[in-house]
Amino acid sequence: MLSIGVLGSGMVGEALADGFVKHGYSVMRGSREPEKLESWRQKAGTKASVGTFAQAATFGEVVVIAVKGSAAEEVVASVGPAIAAKTVIDTTNPIADGPPDQGVLKYFTTHDLSLMERLQRKVPAARFVKAFSCVGSAFMVNPDFGGPRPTMFICGEQPTAKADVTPILERFGWDWVDMGGAASARAIEPLAMLWCLPGFLQNEWKHAFKYLVAR
Repeated sequence: MLSIGVLGSGMVGEALADGFVKHGYSVMRGSREPEKLESWRQKAGTKASVGTFAQAATFGEVVVIAVKGSAAEEVVASVGPAIAAKTVIDTTNPIADGPPDQGVLKYFTTHDLSLMERLQRKVPAARFVKAFSCVGSAFMVNPDFGGPRPTMFICGEQPTAKADVTPILERFGWDWVDMGGAASARAIEPLAMLWCLPGFLQNEWKHAFKYLVAR
């Protein structure tokens, strides 16, 4: 089973790292201050470890970027040599500072260039796949909505990288739809705006998307 490096000490990084450990993966979480993750390591068990961003990126055969969107380019650039030629799961969204406008998040990107494309430009040799960006952290691993599996939308340039990611999604309880190349992240990243609207307007955060096709 692939080893996983998770870059990020927040809720998304913790939820995904816990999920990987639950499903039998060896996981290293990376942070600027690894000591902050020590209590997590002690609870997570023998397959869990912590280190710097660079150490976690080196450790993982697959690397997960789970930092704040505004920090993602700096972090990715700092670990560039370690993630070259690796599959990199990009969970980030380009959320700008400042409150939502009538429930709508503000982004620091335009519709012409997604954050994932900007990350890909930082490390062209890395094999980025957008995933886990359109649902809250509480529902990223084995969500149960009392019916069919929800849908995760993914995109990226390399089919081999997507082939690394889709079995993870299936183990984590997701159906998935491949939406194409990296440019498709321009459409996937704004789904976080839509996902957050019921939360900001109605305090309803327990939902996910489902892709349906007429037969």
